[in-house]
Amino acid sequence: MTIAFVDAATAPCEKGAYALLILLDAPLPARAGRNAAILPPGRYIYCGSAKGPGGLMARLARHMRREKPAHWHVDQLTGAGKTLGAWAVPGGDECALNAELSALPMPLEGFGSSDCPRCKSHLRQWPRGAALPSSWENARKGQDQSVFERSGCRFA
Repeated sequence: MTIAFVDAATAPCEKGAYALLILLDAPLPARAGRNAAILPPGRYIYCGSAKGPGGLMARLARHMRREKPAHWHVDQLTGAGKTLGAWAVPGGDECALNAELSALPMPLEGFGSSDCPRCKSHLRQWPRGAALPSSWENARKGQDQSVFERSGCRFA
C-alpha cells in the first residue's frame, strides 16, 4: 500500500481512500443519524473513499473548502475545524484505513459509516501522545512526498 500525506493540490486523480486530518479548536456538537455527541477540541481523522470523477483530488478539494453545502457527516467537522491534510491511498479501501486506526478512540458511532456493514464509525479521535502506524507517521513527516506521479486530472 502506497500512502502519502497530501493536500488538495498534491492529491492523486485516481480513485481510492483517504484519511482526512481535522483540527477542532472548540467543542462541536455533531450528529450521525440518531447518535449525537459533543466532540471536544483536538485532532480527528475521518476515513472516506473517493470513487467519483477526479478521484482523490476532487474529493479532498471539496472537503478542504470551508464554504460548501453540508452533504456528508464529515462536513460538520470541516466546516467548523481546520483541515490539516489527508493520507491518500490510490485504489485503497476506507475500511482498511479505519482498521489501521483501531487503537484510536471512536468518538461518535455511525459517523460516516451509515452505509458500511463492517465499521461502527469512520471517525477517530487522535489524542496527544497516541501513535499512528509508522507508514502514516513517515508520510506525515514528508518522507514519502514524491510517491505519486502527477498526471493531468480532468473533472467537473
